[in-house]
This record gives sequence, C-alpha cells and structure tokens, in this order.
Amino acid sequence: MTRSLTVIAALVRRALNELTRVPGAALPGVLAPSIFLVGLSGVFGEAARLPGFDATDFRTFIVPVGLLQGAAFTGAATGVNLARDIERGWFDRLMVCPAPRVTILTGVVASAAIRALLPAAFLLCVAFALGVGWPGFGALALDAVLVMGLATAMALYAVLVALKFKTQQAAPLMQTVGFMAVLFTSAYAPLDLLAGWMRAIARVNPVTHVLDGVRQGFVAHVTWADTWPALLAMVGLVAAFGALAVRSMRRVGV
Repeated sequence: MTRSLTVIAALVRRALNELTRVPGAALPGVLAPSIFLVGLSGVFGEAARLPGFDATDFRTFIVPVGLLQGAAFTGAATGVNLARDIERGWFDRLMVCPAPRVTILTGVVASAAIRALLPAAFLLCVAFALGVGWPGFGALALDAVLVMGLATAMALYAVLVALKFKTQQAAPLMQTVGFMAVLFTSAYAPLDLLAGWMRAIARVNPVTHVLDGVRQGFVAHVTWADTWPALLAMVGLVAAFGALAVRSMRRVGV
C-alpha cells in the first residue's frame, strides 16, 4: 500500500508540475468557465424572469454549469496528456515498472480531481465579484466533492479514448463528450421549461443529478433529497468508466 501511494503521489506531482512549467496550457481551461459565465449572463440574464424559472438571478443558476464544465475540460485534458505521453514513448516505460496497472491509472486520474479545483476556484472568485450570493461553506464543500468526482469520471473516459487511439488527434472526442454531457442537462433552464426532446434526455442523463447537487446552495438550501442522487450519479459514473479503464489498462501490451 505504501509503495502504491508513493507511485500515485509521484504521478499526481508530475501532472501538477505542468501548471507551473507550462501555465499557458492550463490557462484556456481555467478561463473558459468564467468567460462562459460572463457571456451568458449578459445575453440571457433576463431569462430568470420567465414564469417557472427557479432562480431569482440567472448568474446563480449558471455558475454551477461552469463548475461542471471546468471539471469536464480538466478530465479531457488528462486524456490528452496521456495521449501525448503515449506518442512520446514515456507511457511505455511507465508500463514496465512493477507498479500495478490500477495504481498507475489512479495516479493519472487523481491529478484531474485536484486540478479541477483550479478553474472552479477562479470561477467562484469571478462570480462572487459579480455579485453572486454566498452559498455557504457546506454547499461549497459538496460542490468541491461533486466537481472532483465528475473530473475523475471524465478523466477515466478520456483515458479510455487515449488508450484506444493513442494519439492527441483524438482530443476533440474527449472534449466533446464531456461538453455534451453537461449541455444536455437542465443547464440553461429548469427541466419543465425545456423542449420535450431535451427534457427527456436531461431526465435520463446522470450528469443532471450532479448539476442539481452542485446548484443547491446557489438557488436554494442544501437538502439530502437532492444530495444523495448527485452522489449516487457521481459514484456510478466513476465506477462505470473506472471498470472500463482498468480493463483497458490491463490489456495494454497484450
């Protein structure tokens, strides 16, 4: 266990070092959710006046969407970085080390969970500066857990794609799925105000539950009734993509 934790910590540290060595690579993912918040608030800010809209301020409604988008982008970036390591041959050297494949996979995706907090923190600073209400420490702690969980799930999916195609050219496939997973939810309006086909998709999309969990403290109070579905959906996504990623990792070199 100690050796596995050492390997995981080394891989996480390597991924985090990129933030200081190549800050320009992380900048778009950090800024994008905040730009998204400012742009949509300016264009659709009056949408909160619609009957049935369960938020008094559109900005409070859209901030959680930006948090999840930042998590999805971070997860996709983990897959892109892995594809780069595969192209350069570094991943092959990693595969011959005595560490279990599960340990290596954990180290790769754990960095995504930690890095997802950076765009989330920047977005919240921008949101609070614009006048978004304080959701409470409990709500922010829950948001951090859900953001890190979604980033982990998206990183596991991106790892699957990277191991399949073994090239950075697959980056759009990694990024698009995460973007669409957040898009086809109650991202821009409550479920009851969505078009019929989109409402049907949003109801079966597990990310909708994660978004509802993140949104609680911003539009209302945190309740267990909205929290447990979010946690269950997050665990389900991580478990499903994790099982597939472990299977793919074990087949590397076979």
